[in-house]
Amino acid sequence: MNTYYFSLLLVIGTFVTGIIWAIDHFVWKPKRDEKIRAAEAQAGVALEPEQADQIAPQSGLADFAQAAFPVLFVILILRSFIYEPFRIPSGSMLPTLLVGDFILVEKFRYGLREPVSRKEFFRTGRPDRGDIAVFKYPVEPDLDYIKRVIGLPGDRITYQDKTFFIQPGCLADCADVEPIELTRDLQAVGEYQQQRMPLHRYHEQYNELEYNVLVNPRVNSTNNAMVWDVPAEHYFFIGDNRDNSVDSRYWGFVHEDLLVGRAVFVWLSLEFERDVNSWLPNWVPSKIRFNRLGRIK
Repeated sequence: MNTYYFSLLLVIGTFVTGIIWAIDHFVWKPKRDEKIRAAEAQAGVALEPEQADQIAPQSGLADFAQAAFPVLFVILILRSFIYEPFRIPSGSMLPTLLVGDFILVEKFRYGLREPVSRKEFFRTGRPDRGDIAVFKYPVEPDLDYIKRVIGLPGDRITYQDKTFFIQPGCLADCADVEPIELTRDLQAVGEYQQQRMPLHRYHEQYNELEYNVLVNPRVNSTNNAMVWDVPAEHYFFIGDNRDNSVDSRYWGFVHEDLLVGRAVFVWLSLEFERDVNSWLPNWVPSKIRFNRLGRIK
């Protein structure tokens, strides 16, 4: 089930159980209390709870709504406006995020939005360069993607020889704006094996922001520069696994209305292996990677 339909069902469930709880509390319960008081007056003694339930029982529907409404309401508030869990399904953000990482995303970081239509009703902020963010895939908005922000509104992004150059806020005139290079170490700081494919791990830095990226040495670089001018209210996203990421280099920019939140914490990380006993290509969790738990750097 995609996130839209889950949000819709959560809103409907919270609304319906809330209405039933309110009707029971303000309409049906006073009538039950009246019957119980009349029975107590006739008997001349206070009734035990079990006796009161027999005289004026609460309906099963009202009992369910009374128990479910507060739970659904809390989940709705937490998931819509504070934190939402996501699972990393692919390796496009290696080595920062691994397949099988379960992350928490700050929903309030980039604005508070109505949970179904996602219309923003209170602006709290926008992405900073280097943020790892979840957003709705522009080509198919029902899907959630996660990438790293490198281009802000007004930036010019140049990609050449597997290196990004950024000219901040220069759409009017970029001639006098010195490009900022996302610098990589000249030598790889390690090697990463992805499905038996050796990838070179590089250390990349932008101002005080530092992280690792992967480069596939078998994918040839090009001397021809690719240039993008980031429009207003849009952002340029890339994956840290540079040669194995379908990102803004291929499908363009992300409008701020598609932003979901900033990834901040790995709360669970599972390593998967193929189930050799099944004729289906199933992957089953084999162990918990405890060393992965904590804030995303």
